[in-house]
Amino acid sequence: MQLSRIAVAGASGLIGSALVRSLTADGYEVVRLVRREPSGEDEVRWDPEAGQVDAAGLAGCDAVVNLAGAGVGSRRWTDAYKTRIRCSRVLGTKALAEAVASLDEPPRVFVNGSAMGYYGETGDRVVDEDSPAGEGFLPELCVEWEGAAAPAQQAGVRTVFTRTGLVVGRGGGAWGRLFPLFKAGLGARLGDGRQYWSFIALHDEVAAIRHLLETDGLSGPFNLTAPHPLTNREITEAMGRVLHRPTLFTVPAPVLRGVLGEMAGDVLGSARVRPTRLLESGFTFAFPDIDGAIRAAA
Repeated sequence: MQLSRIAVAGASGLIGSALVRSLTADGYEVVRLVRREPSGEDEVRWDPEAGQVDAAGLAGCDAVVNLAGAGVGSRRWTDAYKTRIRCSRVLGTKALAEAVASLDEPPRVFVNGSAMGYYGETGDRVVDEDSPAGEGFLPELCVEWEGAAAPAQQAGVRTVFTRTGLVVGRGGGAWGRLFPLFKAGLGARLGDGRQYWSFIALHDEVAAIRHLLETDGLSGPFNLTAPHPLTNREITEAMGRVLHRPTLFTVPAPVLRGVLGEMAGDVLGSARVRPTRLLESGFTFAFPDIDGAIRAAA
């Protein structure tokens, strides 16, 4: 698909900023959705929690990418913060989907963020896009988050959901906090280390989003995770190996629960997620293994 003008919500985040750099480097015109007063023609005002979007600013866009949302791992999950996480995703997605649907000439594709949290606790069981949603806060959030895109789908816009894993990058997310600890020799296994972590290199995350944007006929959910998820123990060993630092410590599960509260369940939980549909669509990973993903980010 030939695209030229793409709107991006969440353009200042880890994934969004990398995507914008990639698109602009290849000559795409990128329109950023911002919460403040726009400072130029390449910005559009929106307020996701209030459900407000300047739909006129999206006119002429070939695609809309929504990566906005309050950080799931940014702070302890109080009831108030869980409400903020939900509203920033569900209400923001609904507002964008309705704005897209309202246009006389809507964009050809709407790529909406989601997360591998859709599957919940998987244990040793491998799950892919055909697997049902799990139970708990994150799975319920992901179901509602994806469901909020219905207005765009009903308007006939090709709609894609990116169920992203743990992104290996220095600029934010879980790995943004891990790198300084491991480089200081303070890297540690979390709990018993047997829980699966489905990761993806930032480079591959951006490449996969672009693949989904640019390939006609692709719609619905796609797991954005490397082909072979590893346990926390294996990832801890890989971080030490690549960064040449010891990994002698273990953070016991009760300590994590005491510090993180309900969010500890996500850290200690297992997500063994396979990107079946992404691979079947012809996507090739540049960094399918954890050592390469860490080196690319380090």
